[in-house]
Amino acid sequence: MRWIADDPDPATRDELRGLLAQPDSASTELEDRFAGLLTFGTAGLRGIIGAGPNRMNRAVVARATWGLAQAIRSAAPEATARLVVVGGDARRMSPELSEDAAAILAAAGLRVVLFRDPVPTPLIGFAVKHLRASGGVVITASHNPPEYNGYKVYWENAAQIVPPVDAKIAAAIDDAPPARDVPRPELAPLMQRGLVSVAPAELQRAYLDALRALSVLPPGGDRRLRIVYTPLHGTGDALVRHALSEAGFANVTSVREQQAPDGSFPTISFPNPEEPGTMDLAFATATRAGADLVLANDPDADRLAVALPDATTASGWLQLTGNQLGTLLGHYLLTRGTATRPRAVLASIVSSPLLGRIATSLGVHYEETLTGFKWIANRAMELEREGYEFVFGYEEALGYCIGGVVRDKDGISAAVIAAEMASSLREHGRSLRDELDLIARRWGAHASSQRSVTRKGATGAAAISGMMDRLRRSPPPRVGDDEVVSVADYESLARTDVRRNVASPLNLPRSNVLAFELASGARIIARPSGTEPKAKFYFDAREEVRAGEPVSAAESRAYEALRRLSDAFARLSEEETGDGT
Repeated sequence: MRWIADDPDPATRDELRGLLAQPDSASTELEDRFAGLLTFGTAGLRGIIGAGPNRMNRAVVARATWGLAQAIRSAAPEATARLVVVGGDARRMSPELSEDAAAILAAAGLRVVLFRDPVPTPLIGFAVKHLRASGGVVITASHNPPEYNGYKVYWENAAQIVPPVDAKIAAAIDDAPPARDVPRPELAPLMQRGLVSVAPAELQRAYLDALRALSVLPPGGDRRLRIVYTPLHGTGDALVRHALSEAGFANVTSVREQQAPDGSFPTISFPNPEEPGTMDLAFATATRAGADLVLANDPDADRLAVALPDATTASGWLQLTGNQLGTLLGHYLLTRGTATRPRAVLASIVSSPLLGRIATSLGVHYEETLTGFKWIANRAMELEREGYEFVFGYEEALGYCIGGVVRDKDGISAAVIAAEMASSLREHGRSLRDELDLIARRWGAHASSQRSVTRKGATGAAAISGMMDRLRRSPPPRVGDDEVVSVADYESLARTDVRRNVASPLNLPRSNVLAFELASGARIIARPSGTEPKAKFYFDAREEVRAGEPVSAAESRAYEALRRLSDAFARLSEEETGDGT
């Protein structure tokens, strides 16, 4: 009853009262809602919308925003003279939570620029950088199911927060008063006093100008390319179409059924382009339109999916993996245009090693970061301070960052450059599939896959933790027929050459991740999920393309090697965690 009394939102107060009035069948639901406070971490907050401390709601956001305001003020005493940017996507409760955050920040003495209409996350990230703000808040759950929402924080460097900033904000949230006591004035008086201002249209204009400057071949390519685009009921349609038009792509058709922002996502159950079935409407529209290229953003437009015509598939379309598109974009950006200073590219440790091979052979600095774009963006800025030109960063989950326009993944700039890349190849009678084959012939046919092991119940998390501990203490000498030649432990920050028994340091933040390099050149990465009792395994294999053979033959060998490797490691992990998946 104390939470109900402290909740400033009558809707969620009534929701909890209704659950309390139900028979015992509601007890499990209540237990989950009160299992703890929704945890604030390096991704901010994310959870199911609803009443209670373990849900996304106005009470949880009020205390989080109060804590964020204190952290901003203590980190930068001059912050009150600067701005905090606030905005959100089109999900349920995004407008209300955005306005609450703006009002609470302003009440704490900070000036706020508020996007009142739903906008893509990259535009908010750009605004934090462009306005030299002291921070930013984005209300979004990105590509999660419709029942979710989230609270994402940018720091004064316009990137997502990393340790120790996240811990300082979390500590401030712990000290926050009950939600009902967090000052949250009405917006209108705050706007009249100039403490909250509506984001000006000039921000979008500046963002579009910055995207145009990213172009490698501004006047080049066959821009008659027929493109079908879907925002998956998200915020991307207007801005993406505008950006493509300014880049010379006039023949763009939106998927009508998914064009308007709609947080209920009526045509899809899971608004992630990687999920089976999510792209079906886009493929049907593209087939009718005779399109050359399909582009899709997730609902907040920070991820990008690309598909190509392919008569061998049931849908008639081949959707590129995140690794394939990341490789294509990186290769395109590194092999076109001119460089005025040393260049650098980045990828997450679970992404394909192919981009690293390409970059190294071209004399470009390459590094891997921990999973999450917060690491890519922050490392990119460090490299820039060291004198490098940061060209590109990506992670295999469809996240791409081109240059420094946005210090986060940006599905809009990636869409424009992907279209430019396709048009450049088309002008010379070639396709993105042809480019992938060219890359494979030079650097090898690469195959990547993922596998998960789930252990349910109260002992599940302990079983996964125990598996990681045993793999760490006693790494397998072989996986199937393949010898393990090195083990990289990102918790102890050491890479051990097994054959020579020599260790070398890893220059990354600590993380519960293990990477096994094999004699064949294959790689296995193991890490526990941060949100459920599940271990995730990432597999990479490589095969040379023999003289005169089709690339598809080498790819088949690589995927067969990957299958054997995955099966062998799955058997090993089952032995480590016990029966059941």
